[in-house]
Amino acid sequence: MPQESLASASSQDGRYPRPQLVRTSWADLSGPWRFAVDPDDRGIAEGWAQDPAEIAGEIIVPFPPESPASGIGDTGLHRVLWYRRTVAAAEVAEAGHEGGRTLLLHFGAVDHRADVWIDSAHVGAHEGGHTPFTVVVPESAADGFDLVVRAEDDPLDLAQPRGKQDWEERRHVVWYDRTSGIWQPVWLESVPARHVRRLTWSTDPDAAVVRLSVELDGHPSPGTRLSVRITRGEEVAAAQVTELTGPRQTLTLSLPALRNGQARDAWLWTPEHPLLLDAAVELLPPHGDSDRIGSYLGIRSVGTDGGRVLVNDRPVAVRAVLSQGYWPQSHLAAPDADALRHEAQLIKDLGFTSVRVHQKIEDPRFLYWTDRLGLLVWAEMPSVYEFSALAVERLVSEWTAVVRRDSSHPSIIVWVPLNESWGVDRIAQVSEERELARTLYHLTKTLDGSRLVVSNDGWEHTRSDLFTVHDYENDSAVLRARYGTSDAVRQTLDGIAPNGRRMLVGTPEESSDTAGRPLLLSEFGGVSVDRAADGTWGYRTVASDEALETHLSTLFSAVRDCAPLAGWCYTQLTDTAQETNGLTDENRVPKIPVDRLRRMITGGAELPAASPVFHA
Repeated sequence: MPQESLASASSQDGRYPRPQLVRTSWADLSGPWRFAVDPDDRGIAEGWAQDPAEIAGEIIVPFPPESPASGIGDTGLHRVLWYRRTVAAAEVAEAGHEGGRTLLLHFGAVDHRADVWIDSAHVGAHEGGHTPFTVVVPESAADGFDLVVRAEDDPLDLAQPRGKQDWEERRHVVWYDRTSGIWQPVWLESVPARHVRRLTWSTDPDAAVVRLSVELDGHPSPGTRLSVRITRGEEVAAAQVTELTGPRQTLTLSLPALRNGQARDAWLWTPEHPLLLDAAVELLPPHGDSDRIGSYLGIRSVGTDGGRVLVNDRPVAVRAVLSQGYWPQSHLAAPDADALRHEAQLIKDLGFTSVRVHQKIEDPRFLYWTDRLGLLVWAEMPSVYEFSALAVERLVSEWTAVVRRDSSHPSIIVWVPLNESWGVDRIAQVSEERELARTLYHLTKTLDGSRLVVSNDGWEHTRSDLFTVHDYENDSAVLRARYGTSDAVRQTLDGIAPNGRRMLVGTPEESSDTAGRPLLLSEFGGVSVDRAADGTWGYRTVASDEALETHLSTLFSAVRDCAPLAGWCYTQLTDTAQETNGLTDENRVPKIPVDRLRRMITGGAELPAASPVFHA
């Protein structure tokens, strides 16, 4: 296979499930599967994995059974789910499989615990409902096989990271119908016997270098080399061939173009100019097939100074919108790959520079589009709702996997492990809960020291790179009074948050330098239009779309006038279930024409035109 055939950042269509580690041949296993709910958890004892006759219903994967798109639409409480599918020889061939190679079965996400059987043999298990895992298909199954998956997702387990998935049978307040079982793509891929398992990019523009950490599936044979070639169009930015001495190794590649101060900016990824460099990575064993991979990266730095958020040492306007990433027909699963592309484009079209993905680990295909479009991302861990040893263990384990999965995406600039003290609701009083917030901050910085970390978004901060506050006051004069001057901001930080909780609960050292650390209003607004629909709500309700436009104009004007704020995040992008406080309805139809929304959000600021490719 010629190296040029590998997918580049600009040539991808956003459908491959893992856009920064792309191989040319793969088989999508989405579509009809057999399915059963196991209310009494009989399946293991009765051998359903070996005799799956009981798994006789039908579901459309990867949609959760609670969603209409699955063909089931049952929103009740279901703890154990079973899936089965026959994988045909033609699908194995489509994945590029042939003798001497290894066939991998990938799962994008299965909530919460998964067990996998192939031809009646247990081949793998995984815990963590928001992160991917892979099992090796036995050689005996290479001509096609029977696949069975058992998913366990206890709706009542508050120690399980669940985000906005309700623990009550009927959705209430800000929690929604659940997303259980398989909810991200399942696909096959054929790889050489020794292959790349993980790639992680990090960049240092000031040192003019790029670092690539590579992880193999095992020890390389003596003489195994790794070839890396980074290009910008036809121009080669860096190239290196290195002999690998172990299963994990980090390469440092010099980018001479970054040493030219006059041309340096043209090589950097920014929201206005989201340049992505293509990377061709090839694992070259002394004998046998090489493993050829297409990837991409963006070169940029993130920091703070003088109360502002910086990208490449320059202040950026943080105009953000909160996104639940929830669709009425498919819940947390996207309806299709195009929906993820259009979601990112919609946010940009409305004039926002950033998105706060709330209580959800987004599909990597969405992050591909935020990378391409230059949309800054706040990545936030779905919460647990109790403080216990088990909850801590699960939270730390899954958050580690999340940061490792997504740390190569240049669009992510902020990590948020906790939100509004969920799971640490007595953080101000209980030292162990403060230690968890502190531990998550330092763990995140250990895994990825290149980004900003908010220990607990909204209030009750311990150590945080940003101070963030949630305030649903809808009187624009009050917002200006609270955040319009440095003295007012100081009072906010040193006092009680609008919901009655303290803003800072850390040590004196952690809470110092409040004047220099950026403060962002990371939730505000939440305005709903009264549609006379039972059970729907917003933080403020107005009578009509016209009244909504008038009210939003005053709110956005107020936060733009608050010079001490480093940025803000409006709640929210779309109506979501009973929360009808979106700028669009649940089907992504804006309630106010896009051009008028854009003017009030930006204050008329000129923004770079979006590339026509995204409107095709």
